[in-house]
Amino acid sequence: MPDRFVAGAEVRTVHHDPPHHTRLPRYARGKRGVVIEPEGRHPLADVSAQGRGDAPVEQVYAVRFAARELWGEGEHGVVLDLWESYLEPEGN
Repeated sequence: MPDRFVAGAEVRTVHHDPPHHTRLPRYARGKRGVVIEPEGRHPLADVSAQGRGDAPVEQVYAVRFAARELWGEGEHGVVLDLWESYLEPEGN
């Protein structure tokens, strides 16, 4: 299965507030970033943390966010490893 995103792709994280554990930090929800690279396929942590054995395996991407995008200020960047289902193409 080909990767959904390639290095350099502009993405936006989904904006959701699930009633369970998620590896998508609250401060990064609904924010714009750029894919650095795919990092391999891994079971979705949100499902695994619930003790379920049916976690889907998804591509994980290293995504860079500008500090200004996340917190409204700052000149540095932040890189997060995010599962594919957390990401949408920017502009959607």
